[in-house]
Amino acid sequence: MSQHDASHPGHQHGHDHGHGHHGSTHLDWSEMASLLERQAEIASPAYTEAAAWLGTLAPVQGVRRILDVGSGPGVVTSLLAEAFPAAEAVAVDGAPELLTRARDRAEARGLGARVSTRHAELPEGIAALGQADLVWAGNSLHHMGDQSAALAEFAGILNPGGLVVLVEGGLPRRHLPQNIGIGRPGLEARLDAAHTAWFGEMRAELPGSKDEPDDWRALLAGAGLTPAGTRTFLVDVPAPVSPAVRELVLAHYERLRDGLAARLDADDKETLDRLLDPADALSLHHRTDLFHLTAHTVHTARKG
Repeated sequence: MSQHDASHPGHQHGHDHGHGHHGSTHLDWSEMASLLERQAEIASPAYTEAAAWLGTLAPVQGVRRILDVGSGPGVVTSLLAEAFPAAEAVAVDGAPELLTRARDRAEARGLGARVSTRHAELPEGIAALGQADLVWAGNSLHHMGDQSAALAEFAGILNPGGLVVLVEGGLPRRHLPQNIGIGRPGLEARLDAAHTAWFGEMRAELPGSKDEPDDWRALLAGAGLTPAGTRTFLVDVPAPVSPAVRELVLAHYERLRDGLAARLDADDKETLDRLLDPADALSLHHRTDLFHLTAHTVHTARKG
């Protein structure tokens, strides 16, 4: 479970985030490490803005311990440590390779003394994480079968006055205009529909999976927390994009082709093949109209 934008083909996030797609609904986060890292880096201005907003909801010097649950490679863990200079920030994930990246990133940013990592399977390991003043779950809650039970666990480890922060929802990411000169216009909307079907199956297969509406405010209130505001933060990288963003888009589309091929019609599969073919002048490798646009919605709730 990671900064899973990778879970939403259009999004999650990120949890990223598209999520990872294999032919099955199984996700291999270690394999996705560099993709998740790049996604979070490109979204860093939005996450930095979100962290600054959290500083208006919680006393910055009073936040002493932060848990980044489903941290992935720890891009956001370091950003939260920078936004709350009195805090110890803990990257929590089930993938050791991602935690290694989180540790390396914190060291490189001079945060090694305040950022630590904790290997834990989620949601089983939540109760053992210890108390915190801020619990951040970035596109990770939707990888837990019983989201209400997981939120109740978050509430249980929160200090009085502390914040639970969920990054869920937002808008699917967009990289291309409607008419790309290949196939039928509206490819990304059809990819979203295929991904939505995949996502439903992924959720249904999770241990203890409960089907409940994505009413995050109601779910937070149901866990005994007091909703403290919701805001959406934009990631807007217009054309022409840098080589790093182009690489991210290519990796994203490769995952979509691998994971969603069985759900797409022949025309759209052919379009994806052309978009990924370096020899094609209209491919993602050469297009001048490529951009990266998405929005991350941040839901907060307070204990007590």
